[in-house]
Amino acid sequence: MTKATVRDLPDEALRGRRALVRVDFNVPLSAHGTVADDTRIRAALPTIAYLRERGARVILLSHLGRPKARPEPAFSLEPVARRLGDLLPDHAVCFVESTDTDEAIKATHVATNDVVMLENTRFLEGEETNDERLARTLAELGDLFVNDAFGAAHRAHASTEGVAHWCKPAVAGLLMERELEFLGRALEHPARPFVAVLGGAKISGKIDVIEHLLPRVDRLLIGGAMACTFFRAMGFETGRSLVEGDRVEMAKELVSRSGAALLLPSDAVVAPSLDSTRPPRSVPAAAIPRDEAMFDIGPETVASFCSAIAGARTVLWNGPMGVFEHPPFDAGTRAIAKAMAAATGSGATTIVGGGDSAAAVAEAGLAGAMSHVSTGGGASLEFLEGRVLPGVAALDDRA
Repeated sequence: MTKATVRDLPDEALRGRRALVRVDFNVPLSAHGTVADDTRIRAALPTIAYLRERGARVILLSHLGRPKARPEPAFSLEPVARRLGDLLPDHAVCFVESTDTDEAIKATHVATNDVVMLENTRFLEGEETNDERLARTLAELGDLFVNDAFGAAHRAHASTEGVAHWCKPAVAGLLMERELEFLGRALEHPARPFVAVLGGAKISGKIDVIEHLLPRVDRLLIGGAMACTFFRAMGFETGRSLVEGDRVEMAKELVSRSGAALLLPSDAVVAPSLDSTRPPRSVPAAAIPRDEAMFDIGPETVASFCSAIAGARTVLWNGPMGVFEHPPFDAGTRAIAKAMAAATGSGATTIVGGGDSAAAVAEAGLAGAMSHVSTGGGASLEFLEGRVLPGVAALDDRA
């Protein structure tokens, strides 16, 4: 972690100042217009509390959904502001229905407003193109900038990257600091053995992650439908399973040079389809029937994967082992979550890389049993690929 954080700022630099905080409140809303999952809101509370305890006025920026650079009521952050108010009963949360206006700037100066939540940044033309004029305008909303939106740090937008050049100091929040420390330590200085578990549907979305992790890990476990592309590369029958034909040669090359570090499923749970009335069954990985598809890793694979995790000191997981949202094909994913929880209890550092994996451990009630659950799906992947995250790069370097 080489970037400055809020911890590096003296208390006098915060007292009475307007802290412009970019958060990631891109949360799901219910049909009734209420927040359906407040995990990302709760993740930002430590930074908000840290700033308020030191007398700063907190001004929050966030996006929600994918509006077309204009106001759309379905994507308003007003319900999010209401939920934040519930979570901060001791602070007044003021919601402002605009962002780059005189009204918004005026709200940031009102002494009784402990926390100000501004409207969706993606309502603004120039946000996603990182327009300099908009970035300068947003910078007028604060006396210092804090980026706590790791989940949006891979986007070079006006409210994530651009504003950091015009609102100084520009530092990382506590959530951003935690994300970078856990993921960075896993890549650069992991306690060994270091085991990575990758899953999901397509190998194409994880190729760069595999390439970046292979030289760093002791074992790389591959599950999910992406394993089927490796099976095809090994000459196995894959039936109706999802296979990326244009990635087979790449998978073959990865198998040939990875040696013992790469651990693929030895068996698979198969069925004719997700909604088939025929009970799913486990078959050897080399014997998937032509009229069936793999929808989860099998029990032998679960045992070998869990054994590898149990012997690790650092475990990084990204991607489910099967169609976890469609029981009974969630067994493999749940087993990995339980194995990681047990590893944490034995002293290992366990990191869940956001996205579906984070949803799976939350659904299993095991999020609190992990060392760290990332809030950023796409950002986590790009970080694991070794890419520079624009929202991080723009922050001040630690002195």
